[in-house]
Amino acid sequence: MSDIEALKKELPPFEIFDLIPQYAAAGKIDPEKMDLLKWAGVYPQRPQEDGFLMMRVKVPTAELSADTLRVIAGISEDYGRGLLDVTDRQAFQFHWLSIGNIPDILARLDTVGLHTRGACGDTVRAVITSPLAGLDARERIDVRPIAAAMEGSLSGSKDFEDLPRKFKISLSATPELEGIHHINDIGFLAHEVNGEVGFDVWVGGGLGAVAHLAKRLGVFIKPEQVVEVGRAIAGAYRDHGYRQNRKKARLKYLIKDLGPEKFREIVETEYLGYPMQDGPAAPVARFGGSDVLGINPQRDGLNYVVLSTTVGRINPAKARALAALAERYGEGVLRTTAFQNMMIPHVKTEDLDALIDDLQALDLAPRATLRGTTIACTGTQFCRLALTETKARVAGMIDDLEVKHSDLDVPFVINLTGCSNACTRYQVADLGFMGAQRASKSGIENEFEEVYTVHLAGSIGQAERVGAKLKGAVPAERLTEYTDKVISDFKAHKSAGESFVEYADRVGQERFLPDRVLAPEPELVLA
Repeated sequence: MSDIEALKKELPPFEIFDLIPQYAAAGKIDPEKMDLLKWAGVYPQRPQEDGFLMMRVKVPTAELSADTLRVIAGISEDYGRGLLDVTDRQAFQFHWLSIGNIPDILARLDTVGLHTRGACGDTVRAVITSPLAGLDARERIDVRPIAAAMEGSLSGSKDFEDLPRKFKISLSATPELEGIHHINDIGFLAHEVNGEVGFDVWVGGGLGAVAHLAKRLGVFIKPEQVVEVGRAIAGAYRDHGYRQNRKKARLKYLIKDLGPEKFREIVETEYLGYPMQDGPAAPVARFGGSDVLGINPQRDGLNYVVLSTTVGRINPAKARALAALAERYGEGVLRTTAFQNMMIPHVKTEDLDALIDDLQALDLAPRATLRGTTIACTGTQFCRLALTETKARVAGMIDDLEVKHSDLDVPFVINLTGCSNACTRYQVADLGFMGAQRASKSGIENEFEEVYTVHLAGSIGQAERVGAKLKGAVPAERLTEYTDKVISDFKAHKSAGESFVEYADRVGQERFLPDRVLAPEPELVLA
């Protein structure tokens, strides 16, 4: 039994909330219980010896009010040095917190219906909900009521506080656009069969050092069955999942060993008590990622506007400004997306130009390519596991590339992470970059340089595959140059409407090898 497994048996993880006031009063945390703070959404940030903490806050149904965003902004301003991140699981993340601050932060969150219970740890994490729910005419069903029912019943439930590892769920209802179900432990994807709306169920998705895309259970379940089926699957994982080796403890390894058919049998016979209805696969997503970019019409004649944050980082002033814009141009609500972006729905067509001008002034204008489709993890600035700097580097890269490639006419996804853990899903991007270190060319012992391995043309949309890991690596200081040359090549030689996945398949992987792309230009020899 690993140390964390022993700790979970000693103290039920959600009981850590009862100890937080004690730790806050003492100004220190029992080091033996530190890992259990994850169940309260709290981690030590880098460097751990400084004692600062980072915190994730769940946003159930991915929707929040303008007043809620103001509370988030106030917490960031008062306790987090004005730093605020939107994550790729639709949550908010604070940094620079002290344990003495945590009780007041939790109390403030409670006033607006937010909490951190199950935001991290070996439990059911925040449920990703389609940001288009209730808005887009293409959706099959509004999944927000189901997502709300999952809160407390699955995510944050004591029934699932001690799982073998983290457990992630997604709910989508526009299968032509969203492919996020491929990379979650459970993906519920609504579609229509013979005039009836139900859900295709996928299990065992997960990235990390060894990526697995989810497998279909082969079922078609009714909307009212979703929570029950979710609990049955989570229960089967809790009781049958691997616990001896944490590297092999995710559901994806159990599905790999048992197969989806045998796992379905276990779920039905031991947990549901009835067989699920067989059903066909939902349609394939063209883009994928649980996001739609830019300005889009709603089914009611209004519009939703997806604004681009630049790798998820905003600040209290921008957050308050967004709250005011949501009240001025919409109905006082906002949403978070799985691309570290945010959305203002319910905007009248005649107000769009004014809203876009105001967003532009905040450097948050909607972007259909690059800025809107690029995500980056926390990196060495705060994360103890990261090997490379991420957010500032990628933000600078996007500032440069957006000017050069404003004419890019198809979505181009760039995902960058500072280590192999895939917090920002580098294996399923057009260009996925994984941070690493290698011995410095200076020859000085124990001196290393930051580099990025390249994972090419992965997709959770049309291709449904992980990207191919290319030989070689891109030096951190040449990341922008490499990306610029790849996009320039794509633009120069692509067919009309051709995606990068299609283009890479047509021209071959060798074309994008770092050593080839970054090779010196041949010298011009004059006669």
